[in-house]
Amino acid sequence: MFPGLEPAELPADAIEVGRVADAWGIKGWFKILPYSADPEALFSSKRWYLQPTEKGVKTFSGTVILAVKEVKEHSDSVVASAHEVNDRNAAEALRGARIFVSRSSFPTASQDEYYWVDLIGLQVINREGEDLGMVRDLLSTGPQTVLIMEYVQDGKVCERMIPFVSAYVDDVNLKERRIRVDWLTDY
Repeated sequence: MFPGLEPAELPADAIEVGRVADAWGIKGWFKILPYSADPEALFSSKRWYLQPTEKGVKTFSGTVILAVKEVKEHSDSVVASAHEVNDRNAAEALRGARIFVSRSSFPTASQDEYYWVDLIGLQVINREGEDLGMVRDLLSTGPQTVLIMEYVQDGKVCERMIPFVSAYVDDVNLKERRIRVDWLTDY
């Protein structure tokens, strides 16, 4: 077991937000590979849950909790320090660890802003009431995000993409798990 890391239960609302890429410097800092272009969840939470990857971390097993001291942007990446990680060797021992954060510790999104994780699984309906599919994933193309949906046509699973911009998206209703769009089935 990694010294100082306490075994923990992964919260029911845990979301995987990144992984430890490597050690950074000599004082125990480590570099993070975030799964989001805007990794606010990493910055807002002071308790990260770590799990080893199948090929990676050998210093601990199961789920452990990491008490984060500081997280900051550095160049084009994110670096962090933790109370239990005091030197480069300890930081290197975390290489590959998967990072989870409780969804309840995410910062509150502004009006008309949504976390991708909240959009996945929503049903997409157009203005005509036609079902366009279920959001399977999202794709960042730089200037905009694109909804990637799955739907079934003639017994075959198909894919449809719609830009997630106000010109096409009329309404997102998280409670009803629905997105209403201005998009036709034959686009």
